[in-house]
Amino acid sequence: MGSLTSDLELKYNSGSFTNPLDSEEFRRQGHMIIDFIADYYKNVEKYPVRSQVEPGYLQKVLPESAPNNPESMETILQDVQQHIVPGITHWQSPNYFAYFPSSGSIAGFLGEMLSSGFNIVGFNWISSPAATELENIVMDWLGQMLKLPKSFLFSGNGGGVIQGTTCEAILCTLTAARDRVLNKIGRENISKLVVYGSDQTHCALQKAAQIVGIDVKNFRAIKTTKSSSYGLSPDILLAQINSDVEAGLIPLFLCATIGTTAITAVDPLKPLCDVAKQFGIWVHVDAAYAGSACICPEFRHFIDGVEGADSFSLNAHKWFFATLDCCCLWVKDPRALVSSLSTNPEYLKNKATESKQVVDYKDWQITLSRRFRSLKLWFVIRNYGVANLRHFLRSHVNMARLFERLVSGDKRFEVVFPCHFAVVCFRVSPLPVLMDKLKTKYENCLLSEEEQINEFNRGLLESINASGKAYMTHAVLGGIYAIRFATGATLTEERHVVVAWTVVQQHLEAFLSAFKP
Repeated sequence: MGSLTSDLELKYNSGSFTNPLDSEEFRRQGHMIIDFIADYYKNVEKYPVRSQVEPGYLQKVLPESAPNNPESMETILQDVQQHIVPGITHWQSPNYFAYFPSSGSIAGFLGEMLSSGFNIVGFNWISSPAATELENIVMDWLGQMLKLPKSFLFSGNGGGVIQGTTCEAILCTLTAARDRVLNKIGRENISKLVVYGSDQTHCALQKAAQIVGIDVKNFRAIKTTKSSSYGLSPDILLAQINSDVEAGLIPLFLCATIGTTAITAVDPLKPLCDVAKQFGIWVHVDAAYAGSACICPEFRHFIDGVEGADSFSLNAHKWFFATLDCCCLWVKDPRALVSSLSTNPEYLKNKATESKQVVDYKDWQITLSRRFRSLKLWFVIRNYGVANLRHFLRSHVNMARLFERLVSGDKRFEVVFPCHFAVVCFRVSPLPVLMDKLKTKYENCLLSEEEQINEFNRGLLESINASGKAYMTHAVLGGIYAIRFATGATLTEERHVVVAWTVVQQHLEAFLSAFKP
């Protein structure tokens, strides 16, 4: 009976059925979506930056089951506006200063749109030659913009691939490094392999180490200090490696970071690579955030020494105006990736692959299927040009410098960590007059003075974010709770920075006025 019912439904609905890819209907609905998004960008400044909804809000307003009959795009978009938009934290808002930016652009958006329109599954060259070859070309373009050594480019003996995220880039390179060593010493020795980073390295390294089978006892998150500006010390790294070698362990992989997540600290590449070279350690450079800035000559020095690394990655979806996801990974020895990640089932065999004259990107990544990501990067680079891209990046850095000056001009605040790029870490200062008031506020709590000022700044940040007028996040380093102010949203202008600072001051004044006299 179930089958008969389904047949009757199909017969009943067949007269009004529209092909899901009807070109004219696509044109009509596509215009609606473009208009909706354009209006969203036009009005995004008016929304609370951080979503104000409570957990489970959406389940209360949407039906419990899927509709049996079709609903119009107009009706769906009404629900998007009414129910979805309130549950979005607006990463494209000019008042968004949290985490790192997810910088968008017209070119990046349209490139993504075209990629979705073509909807290819580009696992190897033959599945869409243009997708593979454009990626080869664009990755060499961007590598040249960064002045990467030729050994990282297809025009040398290396090459680039667009991964989804840094997590994937680190996982792929760590897998290649693991297999390169185990093929020499035997896979039974995997428990001896050691992975190195700092206590500021992104957690993606720890996750990748877990996935590839590194013993948790052999993961080294080396402590950084204020004396080294929270960069990884080559001397401390060397001492740790020597200790591990003496214990019979095998140093495998080092992840150096340009622009750490917490405070954008920079690891010194050249001396770290020199240490790693002594032990045959694979060095990966994670420049997910700050790498984009290195197309500007004044920032290029931050990656000096990259010639000693084995791989390098940056996220073009963070600060290079391409939409998520677009992690650009370069390797000196693509054969190491291919050796670890390749598969060659019968159903994928073809003359182009067998000729060994083409790149099959399925063998450079974890997944088989992949999207046409290079289109959006190609669009961004061509539509804006290198000169304009540098201008955009510099404008964000200048806005961060403006905010830094505003903070420094108010004696109630202090900048607590160096500002290398476009992130300012600041806090309310532990001034004597404030500490006297905090002692009253926390008189029944067993908190040290440092803990008291940390709690005060934590409360201030939550108050700012709850207002919806700006959104910032925090970092804790060296026992100091700092508020992070990250410029880089494409729509942000200097006036937004000034307003954000005013919001911070207003909330501080409200906090201070709430204290007992």
